[in-house]
Amino acid sequence: MKIAILVEGATEVAFREKLRKFLQTRLGQQMPRLKFIPQNGRIPKEEKLRRVVENLLTGNSAYDAVIALTDVYTGTRDFQDAADAKAQMMKWVGNNPRFYPHTALHDFEAWLLPYWTTIQSLAKHNRSAPSGSPETVNHQQPPSYHLKEIFKLGGRQDYNKPIHGKKILEKNDLMVAIQACPELKAFVNQIISLCDESKVIA
Repeated sequence: MKIAILVEGATEVAFREKLRKFLQTRLGQQMPRLKFIPQNGRIPKEEKLRRVVENLLTGNSAYDAVIALTDVYTGTRDFQDAADAKAQMMKWVGNNPRFYPHTALHDFEAWLLPYWTTIQSLAKHNRSAPSGSPETVNHQQPPSYHLKEIFKLGGRQDYNKPIHGKKILEKNDLMVAIQACPELKAFVNQIISLCDESKVIA
């Protein structure tokens, strides 16, 4: 099983190794080959997304499935919420049974918020975590804003998405974020179900 995962940029690529290790423990011999393909900004829209997906699913080195992982918060108002983002991507690509749209609510950093004590330690500041469940932290102040703020308050260094994202993840159990973040759980379960439906996370 070969799965291509379209991601926005460097932060999600930092997530790759953590995800692979987690899936390996779950899937063992059924572990798929995952290829993270950064889009350097945001997932393509409309006709361009359809072309990218079709190219990955055809030819000699075709993938068995393509997953697109977009932030709902893209700096524009393209998407109202996670359901809207997934529906729009599905519409753009067309009726393709091997394409699976997924989202981070409202951006990838939501999946780091469950590890706030690690974030405090790295930022050298004890600012409290944003209230509510991680994926409800919203458009006005998306999760990445909260990470930038605590690092700014700590005064030692700016928040660096790939470097600090990787450090936050490597010190923690991915299952904590999976259980706290329904969209992350859906994304991980999508990969697992393509390989072995009996091993999806309840």
